[in-house]
Amino acid sequence: MDGVLNETTNKIHKYEAGRSDFQTVCGATSHVAHEHLRLIPIERAVTDTDANRCGRCFSDGDGY
Repeated sequence: MDGVLNETTNKIHKYEAGRSDFQTVCGATSHVAHEHLRLIPIERAVTDTDANRCGRCFSDGDGY
């Protein structure tokens, strides 16, 4: 499953499938410039970049 990685905060969000651009389930990235966002598999973001999971998108996440 793909997620949206905010490279500024190093936080991974669930990608809202069927939406354009980098829309997330929680909407937290709606104000972030696209050059700071990347579509990436969620598990890869967590293991390769040590990203934190969004608390709104994931039950085991932290922060907004």
